[in-house]
Amino acid sequence: MQDLPAFLLAGLALVGSPGPATLSIAATGAAFGQRRGLAYMAGILAGLAVVMAITAGGIGAALWAAPGAAPVVTVAAAAYFVWLAWRIATAPTLGDLGAGRRPPTFVAGIVLSLLNPKGYAAMAALFSGFTLNAAHPVLDAALKSVLLLALLVPVDLAWLYAGAALTRHFRDPWRNRAINIGFAVLLLASLTATLLF
Repeated sequence: MQDLPAFLLAGLALVGSPGPATLSIAATGAAFGQRRGLAYMAGILAGLAVVMAITAGGIGAALWAAPGAAPVVTVAAAAYFVWLAWRIATAPTLGDLGAGRRPPTFVAGIVLSLLNPKGYAAMAALFSGFTLNAAHPVLDAALKSVLLLALLVPVDLAWLYAGAALTRHFRDPWRNRAINIGFAVLLLASLTATLLF
């Protein structure tokens, strides 16, 4: 357990930093409000739990080693993120939500997590770089998962509320639209940075 402080610090840095998941949560908060973004955020958390299981079980490494798998997953992820950025950019302003589109769903959050390259990279670094219980690998992986989810909930809520708070300050439809488009561009930029590095 001597790695615990370092694991928590690294975990906070990796899961809290701007990336496709956190930016899409903030964008959902900005475009649809905090209450309407909770289901999407919960889906992202559920999807990350699956990513943790895939990473801890070594399934992710085996999948990436399969010939031709990496480009297919990369294209699927990029297509999904472009679609999500479009949804955010074209979301109705908060004053027009009654006649507009629905916010991203719980399932959309799961899909984003499963297609997010940053999520796999972060979980691989955290699960392979730290040991919390060397005697019991399964308990080690379970403990890491619980601790990471405990970090993720307040971090993701902070991103959601930050996005929603930003929109509350800009009730003007033009500014609201600019915020939505800005978040969509940041989401695409984070995807590009993740794929390039």
